[in-house]
Formats: sequence, structure tokens, C-alpha cells
Amino acid sequence: MTLLEEAPPVTTAAPLAPAARLLPALGAVYRAQLARAKVSRIPLLFVATFQSLGILVMMRGVVDPGDNPAAHAVVAGSSVLVVAFVALNLLAQYFGRLRATGGLDHYATLPVPPASVVLGTAAAYASFTLPGALVTAGVGAWMFELPWAHLWVLLAVVPLAGAALAGLGAACGLLAPRQEIATLLGQLGMSAALLLGVLPVAHLPEAVRWLRDLLPSTYGVEAFARTFTASPDWAAVVGDLSVCAVVGLASLALATRAYRWATTR
Repeated sequence: MTLLEEAPPVTTAAPLAPAARLLPALGAVYRAQLARAKVSRIPLLFVATFQSLGILVMMRGVVDPGDNPAAHAVVAGSSVLVVAFVALNLLAQYFGRLRATGGLDHYATLPVPPASVVLGTAAAYASFTLPGALVTAGVGAWMFELPWAHLWVLLAVVPLAGAALAGLGAACGLLAPRQEIATLLGQLGMSAALLLGVLPVAHLPEAVRWLRDLLPSTYGVEAFARTFTASPDWAAVVGDLSVCAVVGLASLALATRAYRWATTR
């Protein structure tokens, strides 16, 4: 190159687009997951609902109907079990499969906050549980001769208990070293929600009651069960729902950290 020739122009890299904010990114992930779940998750929702209805029929043979704590626990526990099946069991399997097949790499390349991926996916899964929980509660109230007046409390119980269980399910799927272990953890969690949530507290040994208190869905079951009494203790209902909310925030934060860890290993 001679002195008369011009040097090639210096090019600078174009600035990267700013990362998406949390709420818009969360909404986008939620809509995308909801659209995908319509086809693949609705049949599983029917399975979860029929499973809870089958438990109601089984427990009807051993628990007397009417205004008694055992009937309250069976109906409330069976209703929340729909949430546990979808938000805990299926979400653990979903994230375990994503991690095993490299699907997390797709989300890691998106300019979205990690919390939006976890929260959006968890919210999409939990959205399908409300119809099944309402159907189970209505059938259970009819079978056990309980009042229907306060079934609306499920509108608060389902999202709060669902958030707590979904966070745990996502964390199990993201932290499990293999997909099979994630599936196992989800199944064990749902079994715990079944045995510790549906069975009346008075029939459980003291040691098992301590384990029951550690399960996040227990407080959703307790809150809903209290509404079947003639004069519900609304302060206790709000207290149980508050515990669900705090545990839900903690479990979703744990799931977010687990997502960061799984995508940066």
C-alpha cells in the first residue's frame, strides 16, 4: 500500500439493544408459555382434576359428611392437590427436561431478566389450575354437604399456593443433576401434598404434623378449610394466605437463582 492510498475505514460495533424490562418480558414469556400449554397441558389438567375427584369419592367412604374438621380437610386438600399436580409436579418435569435437552440455552440467549422466565412459566402453569380446583371444590362441597358460600376464597388460595409450589417445582427441575431426578422430586412433592394435605390433621402422628407444617400448600389448605365453618375466622384465613405469599416469594426467588446457576454452568 502506497502513501497515496487511503487506509480502510475503521468500523465500530453497533451498541447492543437494552435488555427488556421485567414486567414486559414476564408478560411475553407468560403469553408464549400459555399458548404452548393450551395443547399439551389441558389433557393433564383433566387428569389432575379427575385424580382429585377420585380422592373425594374414596374419602367419602371413610369420612362422615357435614360440618366437621375431617370433611373440611378432605375437600380443601383435594382442591389444592390440583394445584400441586400442575405447579409442582409438571413444572419440575418441564424445567428438568429443558435442562437435560439444552432448551435453557434458548432462554439464556434472550435479552430478558432471568426472573421473567421463571415467573412467566410458573404463572402460565398455575393459570390452568383454577378451573380444576373450582370444580373439585364444588363437587366436594356437594358430596360432603358443606356450604358453597365461600368457594370464592379459591381465587386467592390458588395463585398464592400455586406460586409457592411452582417455585419449588421450578427449583427442583433446575437443580436436579438429571431429568429423571427432577421427575422423581416432582412426584415426591405431589405425593407429600396428597398425603399431608388431604388426610385430616387429627389422624396424623405428631412427627408427620411437623412435616405437614413445612409444606407450603398446607397453609392454602388450612385457609380454604377454615371457610367451611359456620363462622369462619377470617383473621386466621388472612394469616394463612400471608404465609403462602411469603413462602411463594421465597420459593420463586430460589427458582430464579437456580435458573441463573443452571444457565451459567
